[in-house]
Amino acid sequence: MSKVKKLYPHQEKALELTKGKNRVAYYLDMGLGKTLVGIEKMLELGAKNNLIVCQKSMIKMWIEEVANQIDGREECIIYDLTKPKQYELFIHQSKHIESGVKLIGVINYDIVYRRKELFELERFTLILDESSMIQNDNTKRTKAIQRMDAGRVILLSGTPVAGAYEKLYSQVKLLGWNISKTKFWDEFVKWVELPIGQIHIKKVTGYKNIPKLKSKLSELGCIFMKTDEVFELPQQVITDIKVKNIPAYKTMLKDSLVTINGDELLGNTPITKMLRLRQLCGIYNEAKTKALLDLLNSTEDRVIIFYNFTSELNHILEHIKPLDRPISIVNGESKDTTQFEYCRNGIALIQYQAGSRGLNLQMCNKIIYYTLPLSTELYEQSKKRTHRIGQSQTCFYYNLLVENSIELEILERLKEKKDYTDSLFIQRYIKE
Repeated sequence: MSKVKKLYPHQEKALELTKGKNRVAYYLDMGLGKTLVGIEKMLELGAKNNLIVCQKSMIKMWIEEVANQIDGREECIIYDLTKPKQYELFIHQSKHIESGVKLIGVINYDIVYRRKELFELERFTLILDESSMIQNDNTKRTKAIQRMDAGRVILLSGTPVAGAYEKLYSQVKLLGWNISKTKFWDEFVKWVELPIGQIHIKKVTGYKNIPKLKSKLSELGCIFMKTDEVFELPQQVITDIKVKNIPAYKTMLKDSLVTINGDELLGNTPITKMLRLRQLCGIYNEAKTKALLDLLNSTEDRVIIFYNFTSELNHILEHIKPLDRPISIVNGESKDTTQFEYCRNGIALIQYQAGSRGLNLQMCNKIIYYTLPLSTELYEQSKKRTHRIGQSQTCFYYNLLVENSIELEILERLKEKKDYTDSLFIQRYIKE
């Protein structure tokens, strides 16, 4: 039986709107199947050499999805370019293989800029999964990708800029918009300069000429689709559960140094101080741990717990193992959700960076946020692990929050669909 997936009408519409374009961006909300659209567009473009860049945790998924969707329709060879032998073979074949055979290499963002031979590829199709990964044009990976001789480009993202239009610049350059960064900011971004110590930073205060920008994005082949515009999904219910703060939190605010549970926490720089305050809202707050256990004990249904740090994973595991429920872990080292998927009372511990994208977990309708991410993209995408096509139940989200803490400020930013940044923390907590 063929494994080729039939396109939904909205996916066919996205492809139809970009027919004939060699550079496109599919900004489809999580759950709308942008991966499938990207694969179909890649086949339509018909290049011999094709390069897919994604996060490391998504390489296996991409290889499987491409193989399933092609399923004999095209003569293709798929390579995992993180494996040296497959990488060498891909480079060799890209130069020597006969026409008619498509070569598809999959690689992750963290190493793509180190593979010099990829810069010798000519007029190939480049797919960037979660293209927001190149929003910072000063990083090595962004600079490297911008230098590539990609004749065809496919950008994929659910939340390309999380409402921050200035972060689109690196992406629109790949789509062929020949505009300088200075001119882009002058034309579309409002900002003020703020002195932070010895340096000045730009703080975005708003945007301008948005209709002109949106018109240009459409011209460049950008397709935006939201889930609620395409499907009527179940209701989402968000509950904030607040617990009391601990004395050590105030000590850290005042003295930048605290000893708790035998650990000495030092916050001698703004960044480390913010980290310590977040930690004091997590594993060092017994009331939060109790609130977590209370939630887990209140249901026998599947539950997802999102966390930030490895120390949080270890802490949560220590406290939930006595519950005697199947546990799955998704982080940089593991991505096995088998027990969670097959056991109705399973618990999945998911680190934001590793699992807020790409997982289809609509068999679950409950998510607990043990601590919050600073990125609105990660927060919004994490919800889409359950609130997506195939979900039939109301989705419940529980934010575990410490009173009178940085967590409340982080949540306010996330509700506004904005990131909580270092500069915001410095403005709020660091006195000159």
